Amino acid sequence: MPQGARWPPGPGVLGYRVAAVLRTLTSLLVAAVAMAGCAHHAAPAEPAADLVLVGGDVWTMDPAAPRVSAVAIRGDRVVLVGDDAAAGRLVGPRTRVVALDGRTVTPGLVDGHCHLAGLGLSLEILALRGVTSADEVARQVAAAAAGRAPGEWVQGRGWDQNLWGGEFPTRATLDAVAPDRPVSLRRIDGHALWANSAALALAGITRDTPDPAGGRILRDADGEPTGVLTDNAMDLVEGQVPAATDAVLERRIRAAGAYAVARGLTGVHDMGLDDATLAVYRRLAAAGELPLRVNAYVAGDPEVAKALRDRPRETGDGTEWFAVRGVKFYADGALGSRGAALRADYDDDPGRRGTWVTEPAALHQAIADAVAAGWQVAVHAIGDAAIHEVLDAYQDAEAGRDDDLRLRVEHVQVIAPDDVPRFAALHVLAAMQPTHATSDMPWAEARVGAERIRGAYAWRTLLDAGATIVGGSDFPVEEVSPLLGLYAAVTRQDHDGNPPGGWYPGQRMTLEEAIRAFTVAPAYAAFAEGARGRLRVGMQADVTVLDRAIDEAQPRTLLDAAVELTVVGGRVVYDRAAVGPEDGGR
Repeated sequence: MPQGARWPPGPGVLGYRVAAVLRTLTSLLVAAVAMAGCAHHAAPAEPAADLVLVGGDVWTMDPAAPRVSAVAIRGDRVVLVGDDAAAGRLVGPRTRVVALDGRTVTPGLVDGHCHLAGLGLSLEILALRGVTSADEVARQVAAAAAGRAPGEWVQGRGWDQNLWGGEFPTRATLDAVAPDRPVSLRRIDGHALWANSAALALAGITRDTPDPAGGRILRDADGEPTGVLTDNAMDLVEGQVPAATDAVLERRIRAAGAYAVARGLTGVHDMGLDDATLAVYRRLAAAGELPLRVNAYVAGDPEVAKALRDRPRETGDGTEWFAVRGVKFYADGALGSRGAALRADYDDDPGRRGTWVTEPAALHQAIADAVAAGWQVAVHAIGDAAIHEVLDAYQDAEAGRDDDLRLRVEHVQVIAPDDVPRFAALHVLAAMQPTHATSDMPWAEARVGAERIRGAYAWRTLLDAGATIVGGSDFPVEEVSPLLGLYAAVTRQDHDGNPPGGWYPGQRMTLEEAIRAFTVAPAYAAFAEGARGRLRVGMQADVTVLDRAIDEAQPRTLLDAAVELTVVGGRVVYDRAAVGPEDGGR
């Protein structure tokens, strides 16, 4: 979807403005009534609130009061969760009152696995998501290259060979339109790279270049590189791209943050960051210029793990806007590029079982080193072999320890039945992305076959076994909006409602479970459950307000909804009435 586009189409700007004015008048009326009531009674026992939401359908995620109509906020805290009358008693002359008229409010929605800094880059380069032919990719590369100096890189992301027949593309297609400059295009999952001959030459890749550990240089029948590299082999080309300056990193983070809060996110778990990016985040956080909370994970490998003892992780009380508590490792590649490590061969590529980005022995040692240093560990593991190895490593690392580790497995896309109960038994968090299932469903069963697919994207199986699912999107691999994740979780269907009834519908979540995965669970994974994830008096005022009611019986409401307000720590960081419907919110 093009940047700034809205799907499905909503009301025109004029209609939206009229509706906004009517809501404002209603809010003023509510405030006036509340103030009139206060004039005839004793002064309130506590100071007025800064922001009051009334007349809504508020999902608190608090078992003591799961659904209420009103929330009041003072400073950075929730001071009331209850009914409209009680909220009205906290209205003062400077209180902003929002009359919701039945619209939905949730605790601030959080993406539990994404790449915010990577989104900033993606907003600046070629967006190839949904492109249906290699020739169309080439056309966009040619347009991007026009007017650029020879030698200037053309970068992009989002191509998916499954949309044009399943065969990987070759460098010849790019050479035809950009022979005099390097081209580097990441696959949609980030685990394969399509490069032209100029980029291969800069990287020194020839027919004699060996595959690096944990990566693969695809070759034609004559042994020549085709231009596609997977996993660790991508570093050969990407290492030649000039590093972004701090100013560029800051620009990208600011743009990505604005994009995310406009889609209702109050926080993210940003995975796999280098020290330069972490430094920019710290500077923005110290200046109070982050629009949302960032729980960051260091980019890890076995060498980084050895140094973690000298780099203590950060702790906090859940009120902070930026923290680094964890480290992320890679076990395997991705299913779409046949890099996920499987116990048995790929059904559509006999003889191949995927790629170990980190060899099992080295992965075990890295996890042991990180846990010994007190770090939370998150490991990318998509295939059943990779998931099994990570669980084994976690079991060994936990032995003899009684501290609260909250270890995580990222993606958990193809899990063997015997590993399902181990998540709950080992207290391991399953960080899963619902939209991965609906993106992958056209081809996933061809990869792993009819039997293994029953353990793929198996949300219900894991929940029923007592596991905690941390919801996310893995953006920019998928779209940013968490509403799309909620929709995928409760329907297992695409935007057009296909397949009828849902893809393996027995794995669906309820709407409450889906919201929990994007609120309560990410707060727990960030060691912040005492401060965030629920709407409860005394907790941080992180809130997402939608422009309509959502209904599990009518899941289309999740696709039609836009974000009205995003509030982080009591600060309104996105207000659709102020920016207009065309500037975000979906």
